Amino acid sequence: MGRYVLAIDQGTTGSTALVLDRRLAVKGKANVEFRQIFPRPGWVEHDIEDIWTATLKAIGAALRAASAKGADLEAIGITNQRETTLLWDRQSGRPVHNAIVWQDRRTAGICNELKAQGKEPWVREKTGLVLDAYFSGSKLRWLFENVKGARKKAESGALAFGTIDSALLWRLTGGAAHKTDVTNASRTLLMDLDRRAWDDELCALFGVPRAVLPEIRPSAGEFGTTKGVRGLPDGIPIAGMAGDQQAAMVGQACFAEGEAKCTYGTGAFLLMNAGPRKVTSRNGLLGTVAWQIGDQVAYALEGSAFIAGAVVQWLRDGLGLFGKSKEVEKLARSVRDSGGVVFVPALAGLGAPHWRQEARGLISGLDRGVTKAHLARAALEGVAFEIYDLAQAMAQDIGKPMPMFRVDGGMSANDLLMQFQSDLLGTPIERPRMIETTALGAAFLGGLGTGMWAGLAELESVWRAGKRFEPRMKPDEREAHLARWRTAVAKS
Repeated sequence: MGRYVLAIDQGTTGSTALVLDRRLAVKGKANVEFRQIFPRPGWVEHDIEDIWTATLKAIGAALRAASAKGADLEAIGITNQRETTLLWDRQSGRPVHNAIVWQDRRTAGICNELKAQGKEPWVREKTGLVLDAYFSGSKLRWLFENVKGARKKAESGALAFGTIDSALLWRLTGGAAHKTDVTNASRTLLMDLDRRAWDDELCALFGVPRAVLPEIRPSAGEFGTTKGVRGLPDGIPIAGMAGDQQAAMVGQACFAEGEAKCTYGTGAFLLMNAGPRKVTSRNGLLGTVAWQIGDQVAYALEGSAFIAGAVVQWLRDGLGLFGKSKEVEKLARSVRDSGGVVFVPALAGLGAPHWRQEARGLISGLDRGVTKAHLARAALEGVAFEIYDLAQAMAQDIGKPMPMFRVDGGMSANDLLMQFQSDLLGTPIERPRMIETTALGAAFLGGLGTGMWAGLAELESVWRAGKRFEPRMKPDEREAHLARWRTAVAKS
């Protein structure tokens, strides 16, 4: 039996690998960024070869950091950017087109067309989702309509569709396994949320042949074993899989109904454990699967802000305000407040609870006294405002305010942002000692899938809070902030 579990956390801007021991302590970690492709305004693509190369490099570096070999691994767990869509040839393994990233807005017209036909209430009831370019179904339809010969090949069974978890599994197993887990499948607009199975009517709506779809599996269990992977021996079980936000819920030990977490990554995602039954939001939130372990299923309510850490990248790369992303906090702290500047980070439309595909980023309140520090602070505050809107919608759905939530993701290391978030919500926030909870969740699911750990209680026993943020803003100050935000959002 191996000593370690390997977690592959395949994100939007980079691939991270972590090697963890039986106490879920990180022994080795590496991150490798990869190229972002922007063919047109509003379009975002990835080259799967870039992702695969970055993943292999990260795995090798993490093993070296842990002074470990592939033979020391008991299991592999995968977590991934969720709705990003890839279509590839089963024989050659080559994609027919670049992966269309979850942020991509090219299919907004398809979604609006289906909305105009009155399809959204039916789709929402079936899937828990809204008709938005965010999800995989419309991206797949675009590929079939725009890649010559793709539909005919798909109908013959020659092509395979997958979110990035499926694409990595395919490559890790040498093409032997075409599977996904229930959390990723729940983000496609093609799965019936009650039955947790592909739905013929939904597939027909988006023109998706059933032959391209992967097998849906629980989040823990054997998906396949490694074969022909550089740096890894054959036969290591890939035994855990979940979309990044659901993996973070597991990593945050949000196992009881009502517990919630928010991940601040490229986007920001607030999820609350809704218990064993599907919940339909009345306030623009999504219904999704939190995880499935054996026959045990947990559902979740989710709110998504499409842009969070990505706004810091834009300030860094697009405007050149600083050299490294971590410098944004120091710059923002150099001023007492945003100077009245409000930044609506709708650089890829507005997600829940607004769901305005056409919205675009907006900066208001500019005058000659505004500096780059004010812009940096306003950008961070804009992310916190987005999460405030999500939390308010969630509180209305459950009929009571959220007592507390846990935070993770790279951007949660920003103390200025976390304090402002707590101030806006009037709610305590807990940040764990280990903020790589997405990878932790993937590792834990991988270990559960091989019997390395017996159940959820083992993760609860090792979860530790690192810092707690208590609200300290006065109510009238909070309301002034919120009034400026609401005015700006209405104009975006």
